[in-house]
Amino acid sequence: MESFHKCKIWVLLIFMAFIQLGHGFYLPGSYPHKYGIGDYLNVKVNSLTSIDTEMPFSYYSLPFCQPKEGIKDSAENLGELLMGDRIENSPYKFNMYTNETQIYLCQTKPLSADEFKLLKKRIDEMYQVNVILDNLPAIRYTKKEEFMLRWTGYPVGAKVKDGYYVFNHLKFTVLVHKYEETNVARVMGTGDSAEMNPTVESSGSGAPGYMVVGFEVVPCSFQHNKDSVKNLKMYDKYPGSISCDPGTVAMAIKENEPLTFTYEVSFVERDDIKWPSRWDAYLKMEGAKVHWFSILNSLMVITFLAGIVLVIFLRTVRRDLTRYEELDKEAQAQMNEELSGWKLVVGDVFRAPSNPSLLCVMVGDGVQILGMAVVTILFAALGFMSPASRGTLVTGMLFFYMILGIAAGYVAVRMWRTMFCGDHKGWVSVSWKVACFFPGIAFLILTTLNFLLWGSHSTGAIPFSLFVILILLWFCISVPLTLVGGYFGAKAPHIEYPVRTNQIPREIPPQKYPSWLLVLGAGTLPFGTLFIELFFIMSSIWMGRVYYVFGFLFVVLMLLVVVCAEVSLVLTYMHLCVEDWKWWWKSFFASGSVAIYIFLYSINYLIFDLKSLSGPVSATLYLGYSLFMVLAIMLATGTVGFLSSFWFVHYLFSSVKLD
Repeated sequence: MESFHKCKIWVLLIFMAFIQLGHGFYLPGSYPHKYGIGDYLNVKVNSLTSIDTEMPFSYYSLPFCQPKEGIKDSAENLGELLMGDRIENSPYKFNMYTNETQIYLCQTKPLSADEFKLLKKRIDEMYQVNVILDNLPAIRYTKKEEFMLRWTGYPVGAKVKDGYYVFNHLKFTVLVHKYEETNVARVMGTGDSAEMNPTVESSGSGAPGYMVVGFEVVPCSFQHNKDSVKNLKMYDKYPGSISCDPGTVAMAIKENEPLTFTYEVSFVERDDIKWPSRWDAYLKMEGAKVHWFSILNSLMVITFLAGIVLVIFLRTVRRDLTRYEELDKEAQAQMNEELSGWKLVVGDVFRAPSNPSLLCVMVGDGVQILGMAVVTILFAALGFMSPASRGTLVTGMLFFYMILGIAAGYVAVRMWRTMFCGDHKGWVSVSWKVACFFPGIAFLILTTLNFLLWGSHSTGAIPFSLFVILILLWFCISVPLTLVGGYFGAKAPHIEYPVRTNQIPREIPPQKYPSWLLVLGAGTLPFGTLFIELFFIMSSIWMGRVYYVFGFLFVVLMLLVVVCAEVSLVLTYMHLCVEDWKWWWKSFFASGSVAIYIFLYSINYLIFDLKSLSGPVSATLYLGYSLFMVLAIMLATGTVGFLSSFWFVHYLFSSVKLD
């Protein structure tokens, strides 16, 4: 019955893949929406963002026009809230394929001293306004020399000499594509469909339908005539011509002076852009060729290097084992005189390490983090967590992390029982520590950073209600699942050691060089597999770029796992050859030391790439999130190294004949 269910799942996945290849399969949360001519388009606003401070703020924290019906929050998932997104309705109103110009929006109240100061501060900090239409963020094009640069959103304003100017007139361009399939719109809808007005079906079955395939904005600073707007109401026609020249600024902000906002919208039909490819404009980065060729070059070099290490290592161990068995057959009495190295620590190699409980807990958490990363990146590579579905990546990470608590508890408790030769006492304590170790540290870091964000009134601060939800998820789902995994680990048979451990530990001979120095240096090879990809990940997090090459990221992750395993195996073998039987922790940190180099790289990125990052709060946030990321990477990579070394040592000493 179980195999039958698995077969059905695979058939379903293959069927979905064929649909995607042949007929354009659309993933959850990103279905096309069909609009008839004149249908209302829901324009939304997201948080104000800046690469200068990395602290998002609500759109309506600045003196902008507010919608008539009041400010309403859109439905948000857990991932959006954790990422600092605050999507709200906007005062902009579009109607499909209806061009409108010189639309008066509102005139604000005279700017108070605090509003005037805040507006100037946001302009100095290079804050961007993010507008969303049909799940597409507004994109802005600027030409620099001969290159066309793409930006999401538009700046709040500009500073010219000593004056501050606000962009108060927006020129929107909506790119549309004629709907080609007439029967799909009735069963499909976007995540925003519940907030839309009725679709084309209300305007007649023969009316053409259109899909939004692009959303562009050109911000302008225009000085309006104060007397002309006195009697105007929202959405009235502005009584005069508005010239939108993005190269000039005219609307200076002054204390006790109001601001006037207007906009225009035009629709352009584009036959060359179809709905499945509408995100291409956002995913095209400058230097894309360098991105692809650098990753390919890195993969080829590291694969070749790892292959050489693996081949040499396997040949050395095999030759060593063969020689050992031959000498054992020929002259057992001469073994101690002829042989040295790892054969002499046979009675100590499986001696329990110092702090065994902590090691088991870290390995259990590492299994949980690594499993979450593999499954999340795999789903993202298949397209189920595309950039079009905001917050799904973070939400998926949380979901998979909680579910994999079963694996964490199982591995940690079974490793605990193995170290103590099958003794199952204390498995509940180990399970509790696994469930609270990494989440507890993460909770401490995020709470500290959250106080900084709260103090800055940033939307990046996690609301108190969300804190309660996260704690409930932690103790009501993650902890029980970890305890369940620990229970199965306690019931499972422990791993039998192939050799007996002596009562008196063997003295480790003095080493020519500190063993921990070699362990820390071993992290350079795993770092070499991911440092190029790490640059693009950091850029997507801190520079506002869209990361989309999850297929490459999955390959890099698999390669990282292989290299971490090989590095740890080599280091463990080298330590055993010099009669150092304390390999447990060293095998963990041999691959886990890659986290040190990642943290150093993040500091280098802060100094040389985030030069505009200003203020101690922003730097503290950056370093805090980097520390959180580095801790997770250390646990995941260290677990790979430890488990591979444990398997190798067990295999090595179970392959020799001993009296």
